[in-house]
Amino acid sequence: MAYPCFCSLEALDNIRSQQKAEKQLTGYCGKWARCRNLTSGEIQENLDAGKPFVIRLKSPGSPDGKIVYKDLFKGEITLPENIQDIVILKSDGLPTYHFAHAIDDHLMGTTHVFRGDEWLSSIPVHLQLFEVIGWDPPFYGHISPIMKMDGTSKRKFSKRKGPEFAVSWYQEQGYAGPAVTEYLLGLANSNYEEWHLKNPHAPYDDFIVSIEKMSGSGALFDINKFNDVSRNVIATLSSSEVYDALTEWSAQYDKGFHDLITKYKDYTIKILSIGRGSDKPRKDYVKWSDVKPAISYFYDELHSDSSTQNCWPEAVSKADAAKIIRAYIDIYDETDDNTVWFEKMKNLCEQVGYARDMKSLKKNPSAFKGHVGDVAMVLRIALTGRTNTPDLYEIMQFMGRSRVIERLKRYL
Repeated sequence: MAYPCFCSLEALDNIRSQQKAEKQLTGYCGKWARCRNLTSGEIQENLDAGKPFVIRLKSPGSPDGKIVYKDLFKGEITLPENIQDIVILKSDGLPTYHFAHAIDDHLMGTTHVFRGDEWLSSIPVHLQLFEVIGWDPPFYGHISPIMKMDGTSKRKFSKRKGPEFAVSWYQEQGYAGPAVTEYLLGLANSNYEEWHLKNPHAPYDDFIVSIEKMSGSGALFDINKFNDVSRNVIATLSSSEVYDALTEWSAQYDKGFHDLITKYKDYTIKILSIGRGSDKPRKDYVKWSDVKPAISYFYDELHSDSSTQNCWPEAVSKADAAKIIRAYIDIYDETDDNTVWFEKMKNLCEQVGYARDMKSLKKNPSAFKGHVGDVAMVLRIALTGRTNTPDLYEIMQFMGRSRVIERLKRYL
């Protein structure tokens, strides 16, 4: 069932050249397998001469033969039989991958082999090896590669053409491990997303991956959808869980921020709790590297006056902004609850010529300079240097009276 082949590289090149000239299938097979029918005497003569050799399988396949094979993912496939006398032991005595696969997987009791579909063409060789040796082959499933959009066309995920191929990229960006796992489960089984919606609080490892539901064609990696998954995963975490993950990530990838949040641990956990714990939590963060730019204004070490100067409420004049700030400093009381605070805000609007609500402004637009949202925007910019933030009342509660008053006065 196997034989030594003494053909040199030059001899193999000559065979290949002849096959191409005659427009024949290339390979060491049929009449081209020069060492296949050597007599025992000829073999011994070559051995005595010290010629190097490989061991080849004496393939029982025929040129017209077909095999029908059922792939776990792709279903029933018809392939041509293997007719090549493949090398099973190299000249240094080491087995080739094909031979080692058959031997090792049998001895390890392997029952199922999942691999990339670039190995599909090897199925005739591998099934033939198991048949010749007399062992039952494992079940094979060939998975199509993950695809990615490149302009208007799709291409295979590649380490040379994008950072998303490397695990290190997800670590550096600060993606949460469970988010990566959940997205990959969605690529593996399209029904994962439906299962997750029905079982929002169940751990992802409760989901049973089904071979039958794996796609026979390449799944498409969508970075926007992946970011949505990651955002949703982080939104389910408590502020303490976010803090722990953030400190672990920043210790390696942003030492300065790590030192700051560990210095103000309790303050940071409070900041991270904004918008959490409700049925509809805020979804501000896709990855841990998003957190610093999102909350930097809370820290005096990261907040700068230039950010407030570069951001101006268009609906409010400088004179009115100054009037609003001064009036607010006089009425500010950090012990007010949200309801009392907002009522004071509306009363302040009337003092400076702004409508206490949108309804009043729409009813008599010429009577007001703006509305309560414009007044709140002045305070928001003065405190954070931003026009878009979480709830203003919560921000001030966490900043504390001294920081709030100091920033308002600096803004003036």
